[in-house]
Amino acid sequence: MDLRDVAAEVRAMAYAPYSGFQVGAAIRAVSGRVYRGCNVENVAYPEGTCAEAGAVAAMIAGGDREIAEVTVIAAGPAPVAPCGGCRQKLFEFGAGDVPVTMCTLDGQSRTVSLRDLLPGAFAADQMGGT
Repeated sequence: MDLRDVAAEVRAMAYAPYSGFQVGAAIRAVSGRVYRGCNVENVAYPEGTCAEAGAVAAMIAGGDREIAEVTVIAAGPAPVAPCGGCRQKLFEFGAGDVPVTMCTLDGQSRTVSLRDLLPGAFAADQMGGT
């Protein structure tokens, strides 16, 4: 299953009436299962949900806990990286070498590792977690 296609499909379902900026994300878990999410805005902007956060939540609800790869797609002149909060969420469930592919609707893409996307990320063991 092509993650770009999954992310593009779910992007079309995004609820972004305020910004008009629809984002789709697809995560392949280590199990091979694919999870997706889209952004959902709220009139109280900070209360919205990012596409990546939605995909992580779907993954957790699906019983998986480890990310193998991530793809994000949005309209724009260049690939758009996940926000800082989502970078940390992705890092929580993915190793530093997990590839994150950022795509545009016109076919541009850029792939970086989670480590490169979020240098100096917090790790669960730093917070007393496992």
